[in-house]
Amino acid sequence: MAAKSTLHSSSPATSSFLSCKSALVHPRKTQLGFAPRIRSKPIRWESCSGMREQSQEKVRRRGRLFTVRCTAEGIERGMLMGGGRGGIEEAATAETLDIPERFKVVALMACVMCLCNADRVVMSVTVVPLASKFGWSTSFLGIVQSSFLWGYIFSSVIGGALVDRYGGKNVMAWGVALWSLATLLTPWAANHSTVALLAVRAFFGLAEGVALPSMSTLSSRWFPSHERASAVGISMAGFHLGNVIGLLLTPIMLSTIGISGPFILFSSLGLLWLTRWANGVTSDPRDSPFVSKSELRLIRAGKTDSPADDGQFPPLRLLLSKAPSWAIIFANITNNWGYFVLLSWMPVYFNSVFKVNLKQAAWFSAVPWGTMAISGYVAGALSDSLIKAGYSLTLVRKIMQSIGFIGPGAALLCLNYAKTPVTAAAIMTIALSLSSFSQAGFLLNMQDIAPRYAGFLHGIANSAGTLAAIISTIGTGYFVQWLGSFQAFLTVTAGLYFVTAIFWNVYATGERVF
Repeated sequence: MAAKSTLHSSSPATSSFLSCKSALVHPRKTQLGFAPRIRSKPIRWESCSGMREQSQEKVRRRGRLFTVRCTAEGIERGMLMGGGRGGIEEAATAETLDIPERFKVVALMACVMCLCNADRVVMSVTVVPLASKFGWSTSFLGIVQSSFLWGYIFSSVIGGALVDRYGGKNVMAWGVALWSLATLLTPWAANHSTVALLAVRAFFGLAEGVALPSMSTLSSRWFPSHERASAVGISMAGFHLGNVIGLLLTPIMLSTIGISGPFILFSSLGLLWLTRWANGVTSDPRDSPFVSKSELRLIRAGKTDSPADDGQFPPLRLLLSKAPSWAIIFANITNNWGYFVLLSWMPVYFNSVFKVNLKQAAWFSAVPWGTMAISGYVAGALSDSLIKAGYSLTLVRKIMQSIGFIGPGAALLCLNYAKTPVTAAAIMTIALSLSSFSQAGFLLNMQDIAPRYAGFLHGIANSAGTLAAIISTIGTGYFVQWLGSFQAFLTVTAGLYFVTAIFWNVYATGERVF
């Protein structure tokens, strides 16, 4: 009788709601195993991903709070009911906005990789007015461009080992804080002295060296094996979009604010990103309070590796004793050689070869990087599709890497015959779009052959690649100064692509080695 009188005393909206034929509110269990329980007073809020305290309080004021458990899938979700139609609408909205936590993590990684590359590109554009201001020669311009790599070469190995030991979240956070500070100090250093500028740029490279090992390791922790290539593709899409943003915004800010403008903007964005990263991400999904049990099971079920948790640094001799490790190292050398030649010299190339002004050069340079962001994601999705279709991991990695090297090599040879800036931009677009397939090749292969030491192996390969980038960046300047042409150096780069593609297909493997 008490229960009956309680129902009769309810509001008309509540009575209407209870009288409707709902699969959720029913005296019997449904086939999915829902067991509703009606309570006469609010109960304690249970953890539900996607909800926040503010929205909880808002809904509590609108009606009573109930809990529904779905035992069929083992998924726990909070459902808000009561207070008429408003409570139902809140529940539907919460369900719609329930984004898997791993997607939020990869979105943040894409943002920071975008800032990482944008901070680099700023100097590639501002170096043109700085060279005119201080009277730098073309060869010295190459030294200034490569100073970023002086610090980068040392931090890659150390940063990779630190990532394996302390987790990608903390190492990435410190890296962003330090490189944002270096970015902010760059215009001051340029006005102070050339030595100060080179020192700040080297420190900037030292801080940025941890970005790629952190991203790679976090992707392997947060995504199952069959989603990893797509996750890396999204992160690297942000990395390449950083080129576009830096190339397009920097000339505008140089003409309106001055040299300090772009450096202040991107350093501020880095610190703003850091506030969100520090409180919303963990190095391992098992430590995250925001991951649902069902999502965690999905992540762990797709794993074929077991990361080390002993905190010990790996033996260097062991990693260098196997041919698959050298295949990755040589692939990174070739990739960085070609990548940094185009990254550092593309605006100068269009300005000197085709006599276009700085703003036009920035637009011609930005188009290839924009398409590279798209093609990188396509490469990742294609790689995951092939793996799901049953193709071996070794075959997929070899196919992706072959496209990533043979394609750019052929395109660079064609660049020697470009007669207009539009033709050159189209050829560079093809070269960079195809080179992005390397992301689903050697960049993922580190996690395949050495899941326990992936960060450290990435650091070793990245340091070797950075040394190659220094040589190619400085070498381009001397080639242009001595021979008066970019064509000879582009031909050398194309040959390097072809030779490394052969080595990769002979020695690379998708099987676990360490």
